[in-house]
Amino acid sequence: MKPSKPRLLQYELPGGWTVLAGATDADNDYLSTEVAAPNDWWFHADSVPGSHVILRAKADTDPSRETLRQAAAVALYHSKARNAGLAPVHCTQARNVKKPRGVNTGTVQVSHRTVIKVRPDISFAVRISGAQKPGADK
Repeated sequence: MKPSKPRLLQYELPGGWTVLAGATDADNDYLSTEVAAPNDWWFHADSVPGSHVILRAKADTDPSRETLRQAAAVALYHSKARNAGLAPVHCTQARNVKKPRGVNTGTVQVSHRTVIKVRPDISFAVRISGAQKPGADK
């Protein structure tokens, strides 16, 4: 059986920031281990299944606290906590996300993380039509 092409959801946040979200466990693996650059930001809802979300880094500027909160809200929206109120989301730079040998698809090990409490929301984000092509934004 031929493996399916990765399906990544792409959003644009205010300020021109790009956010990518995995649609399946295999997409999450691909996004976190192959697409994400070391300086990108990685997000995942705490203690519930959900998408790995990457906020693409910009060469000469750091994301504001509000941009990080918006990316965290997208991660929470694409999780089993979509209908929750305020909930925690893990955030770290992608360089701190590793895939240990032998673990299940979609499972990663995260170090140096912080927790951001947000509400699930994508109302401020613009969905870019079509799935992100592998490596197209790198």
